[in-house]
Amino acid sequence: MREILVIDTSILCVWLGVPGKESCGASDDIWDKARVNRVLDKEEKQGTKFVLPLAVIIETGNHIAQSQNSWECARALCDIVLKSIDSASPWIAFSQQDALWNPENLRRLANEWPKYAVSGLSFGDMTIKAIAELYAEARFKVRILTGDEGLKAFEPVAIEPIPRRYKV
Repeated sequence: MREILVIDTSILCVWLGVPGKESCGASDDIWDKARVNRVLDKEEKQGTKFVLPLAVIIETGNHIAQSQNSWECARALCDIVLKSIDSASPWIAFSQQDALWNPENLRRLANEWPKYAVSGLSFGDMTIKAIAELYAEARFKVRILTGDEGLKAFEPVAIEPIPRRYKV
């Protein structure tokens, strides 16, 4: 089964070294740059494809703009965005997320989000959840790489392929 890794803002900020965002996660599950590098290197070698959600680009860009010495981090983020646009391995083409942004899906998100907001799930995280579900429905094994346990809980369960019976 093809594997997808949806990159969350918390992990991307750590990976880029955004000042003030050099680590994330619960106290018993800390993510630092070395750990993020190890995981992403391993996943890339295994052929896992990476997805960069629009919400992550916006949120990470906000964190970078509010930090000191933001030029290097901004350049690094833009390099990743360009690789995603161009579908440069291991990134999946950004355009595959277009289905999420049509009026019908935005309406669905807007109607569903308030019940998630009361439990602390942001609208950005809701769109990350929706992207993960989009790829899961396309029969990918999807994982969300995040330091946020709340978002990680919304990782879709892999849909097992239905075995085919062959006639002899």
